Amino acid sequence: MKSARARAARTLLLAVSLVLSPLVLGCQTKSQGDCEPSERVVDPVLLAFLSQARSAHHTADQREAQGDLGAAVTALERLTRAPRPPGEAPEVGEVLADTQARIADLLSRTGGFDEASQAVDLGLEHATVPSYFRGHLFEVRGLVEERREKALRDSARGPEADQARERSLAAYEEAMKIQAEVIQKASPPALR
Repeated sequence: MKSARARAARTLLLAVSLVLSPLVLGCQTKSQGDCEPSERVVDPVLLAFLSQARSAHHTADQREAQGDLGAAVTALERLTRAPRPPGEAPEVGEVLADTQARIADLLSRTGGFDEASQAVDLGLEHATVPSYFRGHLFEVRGLVEERREKALRDSARGPEADQARERSLAAYEEAMKIQAEVIQKASPPALR
């Protein structure tokens, strides 16, 4: 059930970023700000990247459904190493941050806690300002540390488990702080 909800959320986020971002649209002869709505065209390179990302996530979904988490990670890692569209389209960073979050989740489910933490760190390189994606990465960091804590407790390593719990709680707190900031910035000035 959680996997289906996660897939739906990823699909929605990719679709929303595609539809709403003015950087997906480009004017062929003028600067972006000078384009009239009738002159805008879809950036085919960015669309290709977004399609590639959706395909990578669909492949990962299928591998995950088969219980092959390693193959799911491999599909997602191929996307992170693939060529990227030129320019500064925010969708590219968002997709890569979201992909690293999913890689971290998958790795932590197989006990690869250090590798999962590294995936979160790589994702944070793409999500440097307060955004849903940055907050989500901290949420996943909390989950990674929560899973690490359980594994450490199961192996009777209490003090290390306590440290992992503290890292988990700190990451969840940071996630909530970031998401609150995102919500606050989106609120009308009268509600702030």
